[in-house]
Amino acid sequence: MKSALAYREPSSPQNWQALPMGNVVLDAINQTIAPWTAKFFGYHLLKIGALSGALDCHLSPINHQMTVAHCRTNSSVIADIDDLPFIEHSVDVCLLGHALEFSVDPHHVLREASRVLIPNGYMVITGYNPISFAGLNKLMPYRRKQMPWREQFFTPMRVKDWLELMGFEILEDTRILHSTLAGQTATNHTSKGSPNGDDKPVQQGKIKQAWQTFAQAYLPAIGSVYVIVAKKRVHPLTPIKPKWRLRPSLQPARVPSMNSNRSPRVSKK
Repeated sequence: MKSALAYREPSSPQNWQALPMGNVVLDAINQTIAPWTAKFFGYHLLKIGALSGALDCHLSPINHQMTVAHCRTNSSVIADIDDLPFIEHSVDVCLLGHALEFSVDPHHVLREASRVLIPNGYMVITGYNPISFAGLNKLMPYRRKQMPWREQFFTPMRVKDWLELMGFEILEDTRILHSTLAGQTATNHTSKGSPNGDDKPVQQGKIKQAWQTFAQAYLPAIGSVYVIVAKKRVHPLTPIKPKWRLRPSLQPARVPSMNSNRSPRVSKK
């Protein structure tokens, strides 16, 4: 298995528009996490990375939502995501939107997120699935040097193994967008046809929608983007007192008293 540690400084994008079909990916992720964000409660919600800052969490009852990133774009705290400037167990929810692919040490990023997360807190992780149509782009030589194909992708199974080793319970693992994600973002509008009677854009949109519905139903594992929702479980350690006691192996020595060898006195009448 290839090591997750990157030996070069990856170039992290500052917004979704820097990624191929970034707006489409962002909209699909927001639709997937919307039912979960409505369930998140607490005091602090932390978005880790510039891409995470654009995720829509307005349905969450948590009012204090902040973003930590290495740049000023979509961030309220400027810091390294692998060295969060927060104390332990201080955040209720952590969101990592495509943060592992563009980090030097993804293990350390997850450990830092787990450190600041409270017990029974939620963590949402999204990323590119290498076992998908989007992952096939890494096999093409002219795309290996382009973003994001030049970065290292991690399978959802591997990410879930990391989370389970840290004591997380996987609540959801969803794959979305069964596409290569290599084209440009198309404008979504309903056209009545050109003056020449060309209805190809409408037909292509219907074909893509039918393919997405079919792939989501029968090929769910090869979605190009994964969304993982996990909960941090902390089991308390209750000491159990033994019902029996061990007898000491050493017993104190008995020393005869000084008056033990004297003859008893005879009383005179």
